[in-house]
Amino acid sequence: AYDFGIKLNILRRLVATGTRVTVVPASTPAADVLALSPDGVFLSNGPGDPAAVPYAVAAVRELIGQVPIFGICLGHQLLSLASGAKTFKLKFGHRGANHPVQRLRDSVVEITSQNHGFAVDEETLPDCLEVTHRSLNDDTIEGVRRRDVEAFSVQYHPEASAGPHDSHYLFEDFLELVRR
Repeated sequence: AYDFGIKLNILRRLVATGTRVTVVPASTPAADVLALSPDGVFLSNGPGDPAAVPYAVAAVRELIGQVPIFGICLGHQLLSLASGAKTFKLKFGHRGANHPVQRLRDSVVEITSQNHGFAVDEETLPDCLEVTHRSLNDDTIEGVRRRDVEAFSVQYHPEASAGPHDSHYLFEDFLELVRR
């Protein structure tokens, strides 16, 4: 797990699935992560503008296609940037609990917890990315997945359980990719 500002509850959720988790600093090069022979890589949440951490974007770009990737919040933005999209500063950031997000594959609405001031710019989305989740408040992208490799991400905090564990399935989805 890359630590861009990871919360303890995220680590608890990952460990609860029965996985062994190794946490590396945000500045760890992709080669060093791959030398650990991970079954998958988790990109954590963290503060600020994702464009301010070009070293992280470069590392994620190198990891894409090498191992399954799951990103949340800042990790979502980093995966999107590494895939060729751009981000922008929201006029009004998404802060707090009770943010409705629609899972597009089946139209289920999840109640999420969010804390971010940037979003992925849909107009810059490359063909390799598919939108998977959308904010019902302002129609911004809340999740993407790569069409060509095993990598996906969400903008919100699935570990926060803002609703009745609405988004815990994402951790299981990641483990399913890792076990393939």
